[in-house]
Amino acid sequence: MEKQEIAISCRGIKKTYGTGETGVIALRGVDFDVMKGELLMIVGPSGSGKTTLISIIAGILDQDEGECIVFGENLRKMSNGNRTNFRGKNIGFVFQSFNLIPMLTSTENVSIPLLLNGLLMNEALEKARELLRQLGLGDKINERPSELSSGQQQRVAIARASIHGPLLIVCDEPTSALDHETGIKVLELLKQQVIDKNRCLIVVTHDARIFSFADRIIKLDDGRIASNQVNNKI
Repeated sequence: MEKQEIAISCRGIKKTYGTGETGVIALRGVDFDVMKGELLMIVGPSGSGKTTLISIIAGILDQDEGECIVFGENLRKMSNGNRTNFRGKNIGFVFQSFNLIPMLTSTENVSIPLLLNGLLMNEALEKARELLRQLGLGDKINERPSELSSGQQQRVAIARASIHGPLLIVCDEPTSALDHETGIKVLELLKQQVIDKNRCLIVVTHDARIFSFADRIIKLDDGRIASNQVNNKI
């Protein structure tokens, strides 16, 4: 059997919000690896540190202590410009609040990563429309976020995060606003990208309906890893 390569390595990750007696400890020394080709799910109660952890991995947030290597790069040691460029090419992030640009259509929102990476406008828009069709949004390609339901906005956000073929896709509750059938279709599409391209996918979720898609599930509790198990067993 071919040995899997490490895509992400986190060691001793600690993060506290605030200082002194009012400080809130989010992560208390987290160690784990994510392999290329793996779909890792992170579960745990609200406030356990899940969103903080994936924000550090994606280079959105800096840890206080520890080291996180993402596809061979230490994002914390990069200049702001280099980090922005690395994230733009290699990381897709699905925010729980979607973070769509209100004045842009669905197609325009999804095309942004392609445009930032130098693709011509017409080609970027056509690729965006095609992915939206795959996600069941073919009739919403010209709608703005305010004209979409929460579930439709979520699918647009997922399309935007994945359209440029990033090495890492990070999703914060990607199925929370989706019905079961649509959620399954979205996970199938995302997992296919990981399998086909030897990338990796990290999903924070409370949705037990999608646990079967995971190659491994990490459970966080009070800023620590409570369990780290394969075969979909928490």
